[in-house]
Amino acid sequence: MLLDLSEEHKEHLAFLPQVDSAVVAEFGRIAVEFLRRGSNPKIYESAARKLNVSSDTVQHGVEGLIYLLTESSKLMISELDFQDSVFVLGFSEELNKLLLQLYLDNRKEIRTILSELAPDLPSYHSLEWRLDVQLASRSLRQQIKPSVTMKLHLNHSGDHTTKILQTDPATLLHLVQQLEQVLEEMKTNHCRRVVRNIK
Repeated sequence: MLLDLSEEHKEHLAFLPQVDSAVVAEFGRIAVEFLRRGSNPKIYESAARKLNVSSDTVQHGVEGLIYLLTESSKLMISELDFQDSVFVLGFSEELNKLLLQLYLDNRKEIRTILSELAPDLPSYHSLEWRLDVQLASRSLRQQIKPSVTMKLHLNHSGDHTTKILQTDPATLLHLVQQLEQVLEEMKTNHCRRVVRNIK
């Protein structure tokens, strides 16, 4: 399985061939440290002064490296797939080997860190639903009052739980529209950047 790197990630990683291999190795150390303890802007500023570039350039380079290492570790891609994924970036063979070694040395630790960061939330198992329509009552002979009843089955740490939800179709339609809007929002560059930093 090959990694699908966006143009933004390729731009962030494009800084790596411009620096020495020792600097790339240091960026790899900073990336793993970032995953362990979080971001430290002082590190970016001191590295930027040494390299005579902006701190944003250093930060983007490290973030690109973090994305490359975390996505590779999440998917547990093989050495060959990692090399093929990095090959499309057009780096030198020495830099490709260095990135592969960074990945191989750190993938177990990165997977451990990512598993600790993952929230322990219930997961979807199945959904049952029923549509009820009240056509008349004693006081109103002609009325149409629809309602949707849903039985949501969830898994949480091996336990099965059930939630009963009831709503009218208009509210359900509004909820669906809001969720679709959120999914579209997640495709924007800003949201992807935020999610990448959270991961």
